[in-house]
Amino acid sequence: MTASSPTRRLCLLLIDDNPADCMLAQEAFEQYSEQVSIKVIQDGQSALDWLHEQATKQSLPDVVLLDVNMPGMNGFEVLSALRNETTFRHLPVVMLTTSTRQEDVDQAYELIASSYLVKQSDFKGFLDQIDSLVRFWSHARFRQQPKPVN
Repeated sequence: MTASSPTRRLCLLLIDDNPADCMLAQEAFEQYSEQVSIKVIQDGQSALDWLHEQATKQSLPDVVLLDVNMPGMNGFEVLSALRNETTFRHLPVVMLTTSTRQEDVDQAYELIASSYLVKQSDFKGFLDQIDSLVRFWSHARFRQQPKPVN
């Protein structure tokens, strides 16, 4: 391990309702298992509940990967909820979706998404996206999580 290598695993939370997409993402991230840990949650409200639980343990993920089109609470509602809470306001959120609609891109950035990635339709292209994502976020510096108030 070189001096510039990360010293701990990158922790990701994937929020996506599509089981096939979740399985593909998990398969794509398998090649980074020594560098990355990934938690998959398939609906927005469960993800928010899990994040609240992790906040009490000071164990938030480094990056949230969030789908746009989900039943119940969609990705924009989840992103809005995250940005409205001080604890989660600075948590990086990458929209990872099949939507190419400009309205969705605009709305994501209005809600302060960190980036917007359209999933490649072929697996090789998707693997390249995951590789770029892991390389970027593995070397990014993160804001320290606020200490809980007693």
